[in-house]
Amino acid sequence: MPFFQESSSEHNTMDVRAALSLLLWAVLLPAAPHTAPGVLSKEPKAGDLPDGCMDLIPCEDSGTICVQPCSPSFHGETSFVCKERTWQMFTDACANLDVQSLFQRISKREPLPSSEGHTGGGPFPFVGPGKPMHGKPGGGTKYVGADDRWSSNCEADFSCIIPDILSSPAIPGNIADIVELLKKISLTLSENVSRGKMQSYSRIANHILNSSVISNWAFVKDRNASSTLLDSVNLFAGKLLLRNGSENIQERFISTKGFSVHQNASGKSFDFCMELNKTSNVTGRVVIPEGELQKLAKASTAISVAFPTLGAILEASRPDLASVNGLVLSVSLPEELRHVLLTFEKVNQQEDAGAQCVGWHSTDRRWDYKACRMKAHTKGRVVCVCRHHRRTFKSFSILMSPALLRSAVLDYVTRVGLGLSIFSLILCLTIEIAVWHHVTKTDIAYMRHFCLVNIAASLLVADTLFIVAAVVHSTALNYRLCVAATFFLHLFYLASFFWMLTLGLLILYGLLLVFFKITRSAFTATAFVVGYGCPIVIAVLTVAITEPKRGYIRSGACWLNWYETKALLAFAAPALSIVAVNLAVVVVVVMKTPRPSIGESCESRDLSNMIRISKNVALLTPVLGLTWGFGLATVVNSHSLAFHVTFALLNAFQGFFILLFGTLLDRKTREALRKNCLSSKQECSPSKVPKPFRKRMQDFSLQ
Repeated sequence: MPFFQESSSEHNTMDVRAALSLLLWAVLLPAAPHTAPGVLSKEPKAGDLPDGCMDLIPCEDSGTICVQPCSPSFHGETSFVCKERTWQMFTDACANLDVQSLFQRISKREPLPSSEGHTGGGPFPFVGPGKPMHGKPGGGTKYVGADDRWSSNCEADFSCIIPDILSSPAIPGNIADIVELLKKISLTLSENVSRGKMQSYSRIANHILNSSVISNWAFVKDRNASSTLLDSVNLFAGKLLLRNGSENIQERFISTKGFSVHQNASGKSFDFCMELNKTSNVTGRVVIPEGELQKLAKASTAISVAFPTLGAILEASRPDLASVNGLVLSVSLPEELRHVLLTFEKVNQQEDAGAQCVGWHSTDRRWDYKACRMKAHTKGRVVCVCRHHRRTFKSFSILMSPALLRSAVLDYVTRVGLGLSIFSLILCLTIEIAVWHHVTKTDIAYMRHFCLVNIAASLLVADTLFIVAAVVHSTALNYRLCVAATFFLHLFYLASFFWMLTLGLLILYGLLLVFFKITRSAFTATAFVVGYGCPIVIAVLTVAITEPKRGYIRSGACWLNWYETKALLAFAAPALSIVAVNLAVVVVVVMKTPRPSIGESCESRDLSNMIRISKNVALLTPVLGLTWGFGLATVVNSHSLAFHVTFALLNAFQGFFILLFGTLLDRKTREALRKNCLSSKQECSPSKVPKPFRKRMQDFSLQ
């Protein structure tokens, strides 16, 4: 039965004539072709053939866009992009839902006039529930459909639109329309949100959050639709009215919980167990600490929403975003409450799946590392402390860290290397103490061994603190202890580098300023200023600048932060600069290496020269810290296990290399240990190398 009837017979006659005319037109004329696909490029192309982009228009220029209309029962259009000489779907805006019609049925507003009869934005009439029909001129648009129930219940709980939405396919165009509908509801109908309204709202959202339709989000035209959905749900859920002080509304892919909070309450928590897919579940927990609740001036409400699939949907919509590895947990709290404790179960629990606590920045539409810090991290779970802000940070999760390469091999190399390094450094210092008076008779030898002892001592303390910091983070979980461990770790690793720089400059002094003398006391004072003074200044400034903003240490480790404050640059920049300077020192040593005597054959001289150069490079590489230069390879290719293992081998075993090349292979040290001072004669011609220069080369254990 039509929605309205005309009483005039004249109008009835005209309607019959119009119908017969249309029938005659359809019989006599050939069927109208489909709208031809159009190609958008530097030189736009268009065809008049009935088929789509893939069959008719050649894909030649990469990046070319081809647009074709949807089938007659849908409104909108589909676009394809030319990639590698094939058409690939780019966006799909085909839909069969009428957002305006659905919204009018749950609100008190009058329908808006529509000359085209639908709100989809395309040139195709809507067919199905909510089909528009035109009445008298100026009468506006009226809707009829399979379920046209205008009642107070529809405004009370939105239930009348549920059948239409759940019966529609969750294709990209419908997803976009449903997101727009939920946004309108959140902005205009979110006052006094009852349990019924929240249930209907959740059922609508659940339809497009289903794990089976995640891939469809990649073709939604608005790339920020998933972010809009998250903001809309948070806004609507935050207005939920609680019954008897608590509420629990559960759907498969969205769960909403709430309870009353007040100043004298103990810590409150929300526990979620959600279906990730047909075979697995994932859990999460939100805890409001008791210390936060004491900030409340009056009783209030706390709401939390859990999404098991929204992380994957955000990633599908925005490929630039990192992979989410757990629930997305949203919280709506009173303004006074700023911090929450969240526990996430990892979806991917493999050893190489690192974790990073993050908050969703509603304004910037991105995950922000500044919102959270990691409190605990195990193979299967991550505990985060996050900062809640009603305008920016209301949703939180954990991201996988693809750049954080971890493996059993890497951990094994680090543990064994550090253990051997610590033992070697202790042995090195013991030997230096035992032979000190025998090997420091000349000023240059004294200065060299003085630098070597301080390098070994600084590196020994740093390696020991590295183990302590790992233990503090994995067991104590104390923020202040972690800050203290990071500070001293930073300080002593920097000290080892600056003492390496001091040794490098000393070598340049010994090779280039042969006849220039410097006293032991002057050298000792200068070396202490450089070796310990500079690291102390850098370490103190770093913690003073970054710690007030909670940006000194990184989440997941007792070490300098990178993502938020770039505090790691306070170590990386000086270290790499010193490596570059010491590399130049090695080049000078190679150029200054004495040549063999004139009497040797050409082949023998070349071989002797290569042996001397190789020996000098091998001696200087560990004590000057050149092995740290291999860290650049891990930056260039952070996913290469070979680079990481090589870097770990060279630096974890640095203490052993210092013992081997700096102490045991030193001739004078070996002689002192054997208590037998034997003279060593050089094969080089005295006329080729000045005696003072040759003597200084020997003091540096260089040939």
